[in-house]
Amino acid sequence: MAHQIERAYSEAMTRLPTYDHERILQAQGCQVIAGVDEVGRGPISGPVFAAAVILDPKHIPIGLNDSKKLSAKKREALLQSILAHADVSVASASEREIEQINILRAAHLAMERAVAGLKQTPDHVLVDGNIIPRNLEIPATALVKGDSLSVSIAAASIVAKIRRDLVMCDLAQQFPGYGWEKNAGYPTAEHLKALQDFGVTPHHRRTFKPVHNILYQGKNLNC
Repeated sequence: MAHQIERAYSEAMTRLPTYDHERILQAQGCQVIAGVDEVGRGPISGPVFAAAVILDPKHIPIGLNDSKKLSAKKREALLQSILAHADVSVASASEREIEQINILRAAHLAMERAVAGLKQTPDHVLVDGNIIPRNLEIPATALVKGDSLSVSIAAASIVAKIRRDLVMCDLAQQFPGYGWEKNAGYPTAEHLKALQDFGVTPHHRRTFKPVHNILYQGKNLNC
């Protein structure tokens, strides 16, 4: 029994996303299906990004998967295939927007902006997660772990991650020492030490605990 469970788990982990959800929707009359995913909810610095992708059913890149399961080289190769044949839109919500409306709402705002930026208006949107963005006026379905289930969402996850990583690399040039080119703004030991040593930058999310604590500590020291 233990061996069967282990084998089933292994198969689930290696199973690639499919176009099945899209085909079901197309059979119901929805011809244009967009997949949407966000990247960057966990970092303590940098914007949150989202991408929306409408794949061409005749040109679905082979090997699409959750971006976190792919090497950087594989993501780059897939990105070129996605851009060559798909309708792609990328959007973001800034650090200040994250502070003002909270990270979940900001991630949804980025998703809404990405969908609005598509050249085509989708008939239906497949959203990664368990909540549909409140201002998404197009019919939508939320898929938990959608980037492992739907190739459209997987494609969106790849596009969003690459775009955000590029932005964080650019910011790392402006603010060296925080390691953003490697940690993408996540609270690694290196990043947290730099936060203590060099302080808070304009690109840190001030409502996130490690950053808030530094700011609060500084205020107390000045009292």
